[in-house]
Amino acid sequence: MAKVNEAAAMEIDDPNANISDQINPKFSINVLQLLKSAQMQHGLRHGDYTRYRFLHVVLYMAERAWSHAMEKRQLPDGPNARQRIYLIGRLRKAVKWADLFSHLCSVKGDSRTSLEAEAYASYMKGNLLFEQDRNWDTALRNFKSARSVYEELGKYGDVENQVLCRERVEELEPSIRYCLHKIGGSNLQASELLQIGEMEGPASDLFKSKLEAVMAEARSQQAASLTEFHWLGNRFPITNAKTRVAILKAQELEKDLHGPSADSVSAEKRLVTFDKVFTAYHEARSCIRSDLASAGSAENVKDDLNGLDKAVSAVLGQRTIERNQLLVSIAKSKLTRRRDDKNEKVTKPEELVRLYDLLLQNTADLSDLVSSGRDRKPEEVTFAEECELKSLAFRAERCFYLARSYSLAGKRSEAYALYCRARSLAENALQKFQAHSKTDQVMIKELKTLYDECRSYSCIEHATGIIEEVKAPENLSKKISTISLTGADKKVEKYLLEKLDLYEPAISESNVKAVPRIEPFPPAFQSIPRNPIVLDLAYNAIDFPSIENRMKKDKKGFISRLWG
Repeated sequence: MAKVNEAAAMEIDDPNANISDQINPKFSINVLQLLKSAQMQHGLRHGDYTRYRFLHVVLYMAERAWSHAMEKRQLPDGPNARQRIYLIGRLRKAVKWADLFSHLCSVKGDSRTSLEAEAYASYMKGNLLFEQDRNWDTALRNFKSARSVYEELGKYGDVENQVLCRERVEELEPSIRYCLHKIGGSNLQASELLQIGEMEGPASDLFKSKLEAVMAEARSQQAASLTEFHWLGNRFPITNAKTRVAILKAQELEKDLHGPSADSVSAEKRLVTFDKVFTAYHEARSCIRSDLASAGSAENVKDDLNGLDKAVSAVLGQRTIERNQLLVSIAKSKLTRRRDDKNEKVTKPEELVRLYDLLLQNTADLSDLVSSGRDRKPEEVTFAEECELKSLAFRAERCFYLARSYSLAGKRSEAYALYCRARSLAENALQKFQAHSKTDQVMIKELKTLYDECRSYSCIEHATGIIEEVKAPENLSKKISTISLTGADKKVEKYLLEKLDLYEPAISESNVKAVPRIEPFPPAFQSIPRNPIVLDLAYNAIDFPSIENRMKKDKKGFISRLWG
């Protein structure tokens, strides 16, 4: 009974917590090794038992309670009402242990330890108030107090400690700005909140959970004013609240792609933003098609929903083209780059050919979508023409990189023909772009560069082909001289005599790695059939009859009888 009471006294968790809701994985701990390491590091090397049982235990108890709270915060659907009560209870426990740790450090620790412990306690108090969604001024005061301490500590000590302090300052910044936003001392826009939410670190986990709730509430309020969707001169009414929120979310994200600060955003972050835009528009399309299924026989409503679905699909197609063009620009930047110390993958021309195939398919789908329908507005006709022009430019680019892939394979004649074809396509596209009313200066500049590159590469390919043709007899003679009967010290995949039914030149190709071999010599042993060996085992066991009476007897003469 005493052991049970002792175990209950050691347990600091809430006895009313739902144990079945918690995941209990199996852990492996080298207990003796862990204990020895802790004892040697924290006092027992010099017999200081007081130090061993003192400050570290209190600090780890605070961290244990805090980690329990963060575990509930990271649930897929968020904590329910009961789990939220448990979460706040664990944060209160973390604040209790952090305060005790701060008090003990002020008595037993040096000035630096005491100051850092105060910052830790302030950080835990701010987390509790942040999660409770109240007393924002007190939470702000605690976060600022922790930040000021870490800023000062980041100026002293070794380099590792300075880096840790600066990282903690950066992690605290989103929480401070959010508290200012809730108090009313900051005019943060939705996009700025999203940018703050992209920061990583344990201190920003609570902020991200709050951010999602705030953004959802803000979109719901703004969605009430979003009654129509404008696209190419058309206005489509939006009646479903979920559709409004999804479209509004996509439009807010698009500001990061097309806004004034879009050029300063890295390509990786832009790709992530594109993925979020696609998710929002797909959600909007799902809501629209659900409304279409439940529209019944109301023709006017169905016409509006079909138009809205077409418009959202067209915008989604445009963003898909923009995303693939961004992938092309990333691939082009890695095309001529050599491998660095990080072994970064270098782009091959074939990958750009594949990307331009996708762009051609995207533009064809978008053009077909816009061209569908009976009553087409002039804006839609113009948009379809722009899609056709983009398709011409993409075809020229695709042909150019296809020529580069043939060039790298050593196929000069094919590469030269493709370069000439790409130059012709680029010239045709350039003329049509210049004749179009809405001239895209960026695309015109790219086509001019492409035309010049096609001309340069075709000349290089032509000259290289002539040089190789002149040297072909000499090279052929050298390669034939390397042919031998045996595979010697190199392993040959397949000998020439085994490939007589295949047209695979072995000596004229520049990309052949191994020296061709005719036939293995001396030839390998082969099994051949032979006569069977017969063993007559029954011969010695047979008693044959006497045949002496049947044998011819020799006749003896007179003299032989005398001497016989």
